[in-house]
Amino acid sequence: MGRKVTLATCSLNQWALDFDGNFERILISIEIAQSKGAKYRLGPELEICGYGCYDHFFESDTILHCFQVLTKLLESPVTQGIICDVGMPIMHRSIRYNCRVIFLNKKILLIRPKMLLANGGNYREFRWFSPWKKTRHVEEFVLPEMIQEVTGQETVPFGDGILVTKETCLGSEICAELWSSRSPHIDMGQDGVEIFTNSSGSHHELRKAYHRVNLVKSATAKAGGIYILANQKGCDGDRLYYDGCAMIAINGNIIVQGTQFSLEDVEVVSATLDLEDVRNYRGEACQSFLDNDSKPYYRVKVDFALSDSSDMYLPSYESIQWQFHTPEEEISLGPACWLWDYLRRSGQAGFLLPLSGGIDSSATACIVYSMCHQVCLAVKNGNSQVLEDVQRIVNDLSYIPQDPKELCGRIFTTCYMASENSSQDTYNRAKELAAQIGSYHINLNIDTAVKALMGIFSMVTGKWPQFRANGGSTRENLALQNVQARVRMVLAYLFAQLSLWSQGKPGGLLVLGSANVDECLTGYLTKYDCSSADINPIGGISKADLKSFIQYCTEKFQLTALRSIISAPSTAELEPLSDGQILQTDESDMGMTYSELSVFGSLRKIAKCGPYSMFCKLIHTWREICSPAQVAAKVKHFFRMHSVNRHKMTTVTPAYHAENYSPDDNRFDLRPFLYNADWPWQFRCIDDQVSKIETEDDTHFHDALSRVS
Repeated sequence: MGRKVTLATCSLNQWALDFDGNFERILISIEIAQSKGAKYRLGPELEICGYGCYDHFFESDTILHCFQVLTKLLESPVTQGIICDVGMPIMHRSIRYNCRVIFLNKKILLIRPKMLLANGGNYREFRWFSPWKKTRHVEEFVLPEMIQEVTGQETVPFGDGILVTKETCLGSEICAELWSSRSPHIDMGQDGVEIFTNSSGSHHELRKAYHRVNLVKSATAKAGGIYILANQKGCDGDRLYYDGCAMIAINGNIIVQGTQFSLEDVEVVSATLDLEDVRNYRGEACQSFLDNDSKPYYRVKVDFALSDSSDMYLPSYESIQWQFHTPEEEISLGPACWLWDYLRRSGQAGFLLPLSGGIDSSATACIVYSMCHQVCLAVKNGNSQVLEDVQRIVNDLSYIPQDPKELCGRIFTTCYMASENSSQDTYNRAKELAAQIGSYHINLNIDTAVKALMGIFSMVTGKWPQFRANGGSTRENLALQNVQARVRMVLAYLFAQLSLWSQGKPGGLLVLGSANVDECLTGYLTKYDCSSADINPIGGISKADLKSFIQYCTEKFQLTALRSIISAPSTAELEPLSDGQILQTDESDMGMTYSELSVFGSLRKIAKCGPYSMFCKLIHTWREICSPAQVAAKVKHFFRMHSVNRHKMTTVTPAYHAENYSPDDNRFDLRPFLYNADWPWQFRCIDDQVSKIETEDDTHFHDALSRVS
């Protein structure tokens, strides 16, 4: 036999329950893998039904349709002559498993269930699946009749087994198993497995890619071997964006890197690798393999070769240095691809954004502009699916997008909604940015609508509330701000539904929100204001990262209007101006800075700190800038704000998940929304600790004085 094997892995933009589309994309990926000379093709996790089916996994229909798709794959001529590794849910002995189905030439070789499930953060796999706990154990699975008719098999191996071809041995991992401290590849490698595969449904978070890459490299750096990883890519119907990054590594070196962000529905990467390199690496570095006394894996013998006797003419691999995106590039590309998937799959004709002239809404506008860049680039590179989608969206089958600014004008409407409290500066900034990105821009004034609503209130109650600046109470001041914000939400949806109709064009627009993750933490937004939208591309991104992103866009896209936006103070502009100048700022309203908010958010969610633990950490972190009493005041203020406003998270707009301290109530941050906002026990613990510290400091001070005397 030969010694070089050609393997293919892929990133697929699958869509939950889109069985027709998912089948076509799987088939295309197998066809491309064959064209690259591959004898093994790996696909993403649960690729037949889509990863994000959630409670649809409970439905027997989901498993039925997966088997129907599997039947079509087995029958297809495209799948012959190559080992195909696909993902789907399977019910075995009345228990539901997340599985890989590996087949060759109309025969199922092995069904390998997932052993270590993902159950943290955005993942709830234990809700729908059970882990396969029988290590190195394989049972017989009775195939459905529709599969039996194609394969001629009544039963197939089901469990923790490995494949043995004529020249090598392959073992499977599924997504989270790579991230575990008990990764199966360790034991498989000790039992002679040379090729490890991993099918993933791994989502994007800022600054996360390096961790995934390092895990793949380290999986083979210590014990040698080939590791190939497939991943889903795109928005499959929820808040997550799966970011591809299919890759192949050998002996700790990355050989092939797939793209992290793109509009390609199917991406296949392949590599030809020398098995002797694995054996030589292990022979020198891994003598401990010879001492393995564990129970051997169940081996499925496959009368098939991944190599060829004439493979000496095939080129050898060369390792590459992984090219990571900066966080600013990730913000520019990830949410843009997510927006494109959402737009083309929603059946709508574009987006509408309330553009205030501030950093948050401007960042959202820049992401849409970046999306238009990606669309034009994909069309230029010959992506027929993107061209078909954009022609359908703009309702013009002859349209070929070439200029992002021109495309932006067709699918993106921005709206500046002024009130008597709006400044000329924000009006100018919004207008200038809209002109530079090419959006269809609307300027309107909401004062008439606000006064009409307040007139109704006055007619019923006989009272007319006043702003604080005009002598009103805090309650009056807040109510007057809220009515302005909510009027803007109503008008945004009105224009989203009818602005294209008024121009004689078909379709409606998706309303975009632009509240950042830090504001959501403290509830610094009006419930049912412009934060209430259809989707929000920046809802999982911090203010600090958005500022860096705005700076990046200034240079990347030559949007000079962003320079004045960066330098302007963040403000809601809901209170009266003073001589035309803004007095209200976000940080003064919140009582904390955005940088402090990021710290609070990370400690609350990632470090899992309650009020007392957060205080104990911050008295050391902030010891150079704050006294213990000041730290205590800041922590207590944050938790009061967070708990009082937590109810707003129950209605917050679905947002792109980008930050691991997101307060998203629906999927990621499972906490109550009704708190005792006084936190009496917790705050007493903090106060007691402050008193103790202050007493100790006084004692140390007097001791020092006595020593000096």
